[in-house]
Amino acid sequence: MRVGHGIVVCPGGAGTVEEILYLLGILLHPGNADLPYPLVFTGPRGSEAYFAHIDEFIGATLGPAAQARYTVIVGEPAQVARHMQAGMQEVREYRKSISDAYYFNWHLTIDHEFQRPFLPTHQNMHGLAIHSAQPVHLRAANLRRAFSGIVAGNVKDHGIRAIEQHGPFEIRGDAAIMRRMDTLLTSFVAQQRMKLPGSGYVPCYRVIAVA
Repeated sequence: MRVGHGIVVCPGGAGTVEEILYLLGILLHPGNADLPYPLVFTGPRGSEAYFAHIDEFIGATLGPAAQARYTVIVGEPAQVARHMQAGMQEVREYRKSISDAYYFNWHLTIDHEFQRPFLPTHQNMHGLAIHSAQPVHLRAANLRRAFSGIVAGNVKDHGIRAIEQHGPFEIRGDAAIMRRMDTLLTSFVAQQRMKLPGSGYVPCYRVIAVA
């Protein structure tokens, strides 16, 4: 994903949540607290439940500060355009005030944890640290890795082969966070967002609460 001057996110499944968590993890870094960055979650009418589940998950696992970094607008493309136009104007005014360039986001801090590739092996998925005591941007980074592994297990060749050989990935973390993750993933299964059309879904993961 190219992190530019503003982004619109449309409905998907676990892969879309992976992208959302990547973005929010960057924006939640303390160095980006005052950085304006328009972010909209949008889709056609009928996608309200999808975004409601994601918003609830974000609020419960990353907190209100994360929810404040985006706006949900469903079924109103003109309103999305107006919101993004206003957001881009805010970005331009901010960059002008600090004598920054318009063509590149020089002041955006991207933590090293968001630059390192993550290979979703069983060992790496098992070793993810997902708990409420860690800084919120790092919690977002590890949640993003968890969803990356789920995407790999669902649709990527190396992930599918790993699941066939060793069984489901195990995702471990604080009980409250794991409960929210399981609820979100269950909603995706019910909405048929976790499988190819015409096929039944067999989970490639197990969500395990750690005391």
